Amino acid sequence: MGTRMTIEEIVGSLESGMTIGIGGWGSRRKPMALVRAVYRSALTDLTIVSYGGPDVGLLCAAGKVRKVVAPFVTLDSIALEPHFRAARQRGTVEFTEYDEGMFMFGLLAAAHRLPFLPTRAGLGSDVMRVNPGLRTVRSPYDDGEELIAVPALTMDVALVHVDVADTRGNGRYLGPDPYLDDLFAKAAGRCFVSCERMVEPGELGGPPQTLLVSRMHVTGVVETPGGGHFTDCHSTHGGQGRDEMFQLHYAASAADPQAWAAFADRFLSGDEAAYRETVRQWREEGR
Repeated sequence: MGTRMTIEEIVGSLESGMTIGIGGWGSRRKPMALVRAVYRSALTDLTIVSYGGPDVGLLCAAGKVRKVVAPFVTLDSIALEPHFRAARQRGTVEFTEYDEGMFMFGLLAAAHRLPFLPTRAGLGSDVMRVNPGLRTVRSPYDDGEELIAVPALTMDVALVHVDVADTRGNGRYLGPDPYLDDLFAKAAGRCFVSCERMVEPGELGGPPQTLLVSRMHVTGVVETPGGGHFTDCHSTHGGQGRDEMFQLHYAASAADPQAWAAFADRFLSGDEAAYRETVRQWREEGR
């Protein structure tokens, strides 16, 4: 059962060298408040498992990442995350790239504590060429079909973000897509949930199919209003989804070392309350 925690307590429980799974999808419903806290921390040598977006890029920019396991790293409306691209071009970050379906099967295998799961996804593609360590298995039944054996994506910790959670760690999403956050929670040794709004047990409301994360799989939960910013989260940015103008500012700043230093100094040098206030001021200034 989840325990109510602070951002600092959650990140303080992490260790360098860990494999950390991050929920969401591209630039959508990412636990950015927790990611920003990892950015500010002394953690390093991390392996990040993610349907990657600015979570991966920001941690690459901070030099926190040794390896990324992902099917993509994108800002959605901007095709390739700029900090991740720069890290790959410099050769400073290892990358294991899977097909999106293969990645899901890796999460499923880890969630069920299996060493691998077989799938057709990726057969006949360059996935096998760029991942020479992948193996195939043959069906033991009459069909004898050859399948890719996707290894379990085991993780020490998962970080996920939801719209509403209760103080026990049950999490509900309000947007149109659950993504794979429930699998991240089940696949990791520990899971920490951030939420836009926290309620008492029994007050989550809504239809049961929107209850995405169970307290059974949650170690800690923290209320972080605006914690998904700038990614697309139903409850953030006045209910308008992704803050596209701020994302453009982030991406433009990433293209120039001096501009990025100024961005980081302005938006990322303080705690989460300071981040929210600085973003508010940026909007009032007309960007």
